[in-house]
Amino acid sequence: MADLRSEGDLNRSPRRADYDAANIDTETRRLLDEDAAVFLHQSLSTPCLNVLESCNGATITDLQGRQMLDFHGNNVHQVGFANPSVIAAIKAQLDQLSFCPRRYTNVPAIRLAQKLASLAPGDLDKVLFAPGGTVAMGIALKLARMATGRFKTISMWDSFHGASLDAISVGGEAVFRKGIGPLLPGAEHVPPPDDYRCLWGCQGQCNLKCADYVEYVLEKEGDVAAVVAETVRSTPYIPKPDYWRKIRDACDRHGALLILDEIPHCLGRTGRMFTCEHYDVVPDILVIGKGLGGGIFPLAAIIARQDLDIAGDVAIGHYTHEKNPVACAAGLATIDYIEQNALLENAARLGAKALDRLRTMMDRHPLIGDVRGLGLLLGAELVKDRATKERAFDEAERVMYRAMTKGLSFKLTMGNVITLTPALTITDQEMDRALDVLDECLAEVEE
Repeated sequence: MADLRSEGDLNRSPRRADYDAANIDTETRRLLDEDAAVFLHQSLSTPCLNVLESCNGATITDLQGRQMLDFHGNNVHQVGFANPSVIAAIKAQLDQLSFCPRRYTNVPAIRLAQKLASLAPGDLDKVLFAPGGTVAMGIALKLARMATGRFKTISMWDSFHGASLDAISVGGEAVFRKGIGPLLPGAEHVPPPDDYRCLWGCQGQCNLKCADYVEYVLEKEGDVAAVVAETVRSTPYIPKPDYWRKIRDACDRHGALLILDEIPHCLGRTGRMFTCEHYDVVPDILVIGKGLGGGIFPLAAIIARQDLDIAGDVAIGHYTHEKNPVACAAGLATIDYIEQNALLENAARLGAKALDRLRTMMDRHPLIGDVRGLGLLLGAELVKDRATKERAFDEAERVMYRAMTKGLSFKLTMGNVITLTPALTITDQEMDRALDVLDECLAEVEE
């Protein structure tokens, strides 16, 4: 497991000082100092980069009134920030029923569960809500143990499934695992389907040895409860078309469940409502979240097969806001907006257009070693040398800070992968402007 740079590391780098000098005024600095004084410090979220005043659509605005196209958004902004339809639904629900104790149900919760069951592929038709993706993953892991009588899992190095102890045990990112002490027993890890950095040297000629290795571990362990994986990794890794079908078949042969984590990309980011639809595969449990709350409410869910409804006498997801009517109203409004405004089609069309442009940029920029994407989940991996594939950490950092100064925010994944995840409401003009900025910054750093 590579101990690569995290976003928190980038926020503490010397480049940060240069960014602050050019962009942070006295009032913003005062507020950032107050933030640092009152919050526990942790990687990824401290020290904060700036103070925001507002957000709308595809943009965020800081206290000084400067707008940035947000191609990060923590993957919650499928329908754009401050979506008026979602806000209207929230306001209406607040006036009618603002909270629902657990021993009762409510109409928004029922309708959202029905809607998700109708949208989910195959026989996924039983739902349980949770106040966040991490706890939804915890529910899925508990349900897999109960259904199989086993406790072992197979998951991917470099994966992320949440920040709780159970989630980081199956997750594979060093920044979450280091210094914590013993993690959950039985959490086995395998290499991810990374075609660019394939452990078996399959680059460009993939023969799915990575999928074969999953079955090898299933066979050798013999008592695995579930294979747990992101359908598409946010780096992004885009598995080959047959990858998930091979693993689905392997799980069936060895009696393991398949749990697919689509928390960041559900509801259209990849051009389909659910990413697994690209692979014609139905998991046993699908975990979704982030954008489900419309970019406003924390809301997640698991969607499982009918025959996994086996925990009626056990509290596998006993959360205070389990069926929060306001959150569920936001979820319903989000899905309705996606459907009525053809956001799946927009994500597929604009994503393909952007990927083509990134490939053109790769022809002109030697810093770009690889580009990949699916819908509006896009990535460009920066390297010092295309032959050695040495990660260009410093160069990627310089590109990121220059881009923010020019009005574009994005995430650096694993320290050198420019990951672009804009709102699905983004326009052609906004996409062109963002890629223009990225093009400029690459050229400046290469000079």
